[in-house]
Amino acid sequence: MRRIQFLLLFLFATSASNIFAQNDTLHLDLIQAEKLFLKNNYELLLRNYQIESARAEIITAKLFDNPQLEYENLFYNHETKKFLQTSYESGQYAASISQLFKLAGKRNKNIKLAQTGVQLAELEYFDLMRTLKFELQNTFYKSYFASQSLKVYENQIASTDQLLKAYNIQLKVGNIALKDVIRIKSLLIGLKAERTELLNELEDNFKDLRLMCGLQPATPITLMLQAVNHNQSLTTQISYNNLLDSARNNRSDLKLAKTDLLYNEANLKLQKAMAIPDIELSLSYDLKGNYPEKYTGLGLKIPIPLFNRNQGEIKKAKIGIDAANTSIKRQELILENEVFNSYKTAIRNEQSLQEIDPDFSSDFNKLITGLIKNFRERNISLIEFLDLYESYKDNTLQLNKLQYERMSSRAEINFVTGSNIFK
Repeated sequence: MRRIQFLLLFLFATSASNIFAQNDTLHLDLIQAEKLFLKNNYELLLRNYQIESARAEIITAKLFDNPQLEYENLFYNHETKKFLQTSYESGQYAASISQLFKLAGKRNKNIKLAQTGVQLAELEYFDLMRTLKFELQNTFYKSYFASQSLKVYENQIASTDQLLKAYNIQLKVGNIALKDVIRIKSLLIGLKAERTELLNELEDNFKDLRLMCGLQPATPITLMLQAVNHNQSLTTQISYNNLLDSARNNRSDLKLAKTDLLYNEANLKLQKAMAIPDIELSLSYDLKGNYPEKYTGLGLKIPIPLFNRNQGEIKKAKIGIDAANTSIKRQELILENEVFNSYKTAIRNEQSLQEIDPDFSSDFNKLITGLIKNFRERNISLIEFLDLYESYKDNTLQLNKLQYERMSSRAEINFVTGSNIFK
């Protein structure tokens, strides 16, 4: 039995190699990921085109209406039996040029509306960036701590596999019972199934990271987490009121709702101006079709606002203002609830992690050595040994989950406040 225990001690001291260790692996921390995101994310690039399109509307609004040139010529003279004659003796033609002049400041109001449209497009871009950046950070933290949990599975699977090999040898010589081998096999099957599930989840997360950062599908990634300032406490340094003020000042979706109100107010001014008719001035010349011959005339055209005074568009603009005011109130309520919920969640996650003994995450090899020592000295049975081993795995995975939730809640604080409180 001493030889068996010595063999177990040797085999359990072997650690599994890192499955992501490749020479061409992209080592990525969160700062680098955010730089790639800002440079390569296609959703942001596409939204940029919308901003440029909105800016083009300003150019259109600044343009004046083109003058209109009208010309009419005699097609066929039945007396001379000739086409398109223009001479004074046997021809006839008439021409005019006209220009539309917009009144009531319609052009300036159109420019103002287009400029507000650019602000809306820019705020939509920033709100998309805020949302995608939070998604990037959350996915990064989830992937990083999933990778840390994967190491636990790799180490435990490697050690359990070696233990199974040793027990199979001892089973053949009759030193141990079959039930012990079955117990180890069951544990190994469960570990591999859980590892496969975690690998699938991790691969999905890496897919999302590659998409957000514009990386090729086959790019292997190893995530690195920078040192975290654990002393930056929510309860002592950051108050809920400060977070709420930050959100009200920085949230792009709230700014978007307020700018939408400005857009509708500008649109109402424009629609009221549209009710005022424009005038069209024209200058015409007629060779012989008018009196006197070689007639030159000055024309003025103005519609009479008798029936259509743009009532429908004015009403729609007023409704748009009412809807925008309601949208602002709704957005403010959403903001307050999101900040409150995120603040409470972050505090709860901070406290949960602080209540854990920091010595719990001590070196893995020391724990294994202690377990094996007790197992060798027959202080614990095989079942107790495996149960303790399983308990260690579960607690380590739970610790990784708590650490992820802590980092995720901090990223969410940045998201709901529209600021960079936690770096």
